[in-house]
Amino acid sequence: MNLKTVFRPTRKSVAVLGAAAGVAALTLTATAPANAAKAAHRPQEKKPTVVLVHGAFADSSSWNGVVTRLKHAGYPVVAPANPLRGLASDSAYVHSFLKSVRGPVVLVGHSYGGSVISEAAADSPNVKALVYIAAFAPDKGETVTQISDKFPGGTLGETLNPVPFPLPGGGTGTDLYIKADKFRAQFAADVPKTVAEQMAATQRPVAASVFDEKAAGAAWRTIPSWDLVTTQDKNITLAAQRFMAGRAHAHTVEIKASHAVSVSRPDAVTRIIEQAARSTVR
Repeated sequence: MNLKTVFRPTRKSVAVLGAAAGVAALTLTATAPANAAKAAHRPQEKKPTVVLVHGAFADSSSWNGVVTRLKHAGYPVVAPANPLRGLASDSAYVHSFLKSVRGPVVLVGHSYGGSVISEAAADSPNVKALVYIAAFAPDKGETVTQISDKFPGGTLGETLNPVPFPLPGGGTGTDLYIKADKFRAQFAADVPKTVAEQMAATQRPVAASVFDEKAAGAAWRTIPSWDLVTTQDKNITLAAQRFMAGRAHAHTVEIKASHAVSVSRPDAVTRIIEQAARSTVR
């Protein structure tokens, strides 16, 4: 038997194979765009905007490391300046800023900024989660001084430098700065020395009156909250932070860090913010 004759393809068989290949190619060509179109029209997960509010003795640049990480993860981020003039006025300012943000918001506050977000978010329906970073979370009618007195041990008072300033309506107010030579040990012990020196030189003072101003709202009572507790904090004692986080039933993470945790550990701060952000996606 001639094997070449047996396996020699006929014109008919070649035509049939060619037609089959053409059909397969057409099928793949038609299917690929259809699948691509479905993928293109599939709803994309919309991430909430993260609004970062700094506290006393800091400014918005204290969030730089956190901003970089959140933007890399695809989150819209803004860090407005906190005026640090008074709890009612600071909260009203942040509340008005929130109105300019479209879509859901994760509102984050550091230090005294926690008091500000607690009040600012009370009537802000777009705020879906609160995140406290080494922060105060006062109840309605409560002051920062009352919380600090309830849990003594902080050493901030002895490091402060009071500086008078003129009030817009007349009279004199008092600004508080942390003394430059005390700044790192008090506020940013785990931050590199050169960075801490820059922070001390550029610190934003806070009006002394904010510490005795009663909170007008406590948004953590109705909005889910997360709390990063700093165990090496000399501004807000560990006991005070644990008390406020527990009272708010916050999702709590404890970390060995100073009060300036957003500068020294931006990775940990970013993680807890992302945890809160993921909770807002339905």
